[in-house]
Amino acid sequence: MVVSPLARTRDYLTLLAIAGIVIALDQWSKHLVRTMLQVGESWSPLPGAVPFLRVVHWNNTGAAFGLFPAGGMVFTIVAVIVSIAILYYYPRVSGRQIALRIALALQFGGAIGNLIDRLALGTVTDFIAVGRFPVFNVADASISIGVAVLVFAMWLDDRRRKPSHAIADREGQEEEVASEVERRVG
Repeated sequence: MVVSPLARTRDYLTLLAIAGIVIALDQWSKHLVRTMLQVGESWSPLPGAVPFLRVVHWNNTGAAFGLFPAGGMVFTIVAVIVSIAILYYYPRVSGRQIALRIALALQFGGAIGNLIDRLALGTVTDFIAVGRFPVFNVADASISIGVAVLVFAMWLDDRRRKPSHAIADREGQEEEVASEVERRVG
């Protein structure tokens, strides 16, 4: 499929608009947390929800949700590779696959948001604490939502295709049976 320069530009502008919103929200929220709270300090916008919902300033050297804390450099490299892959693949995704495009843009924005922290600070600022779930940030949430949208879109696409394949298979079987009947009768 050949993509015109105008279409490619439009595609990249869409990607950068969605990712830009994610990056801006991510970096703004992390900046607020870093300037308002000391590392380890917490605050709750709803005092009655303290054990379940709070803002905690946390530095994460690992992956999303604090996984693999010693893998900072590995995750920096992975974020660069994933970002390049999305930049390459995004304009090749059909304009009709809106969910896939949104998923990729969310993942791209999240990857870049955390990559900025890794390159500028050496760690990623996490701050959203919900119940016993590991502390995370806007970029982590964006990546997770992007993955969920991607999986859901793939599942829907698979469900849409199965009935058409089943019909084609049934029609093919009916033709085979008719041919076999014809051969035996004729």
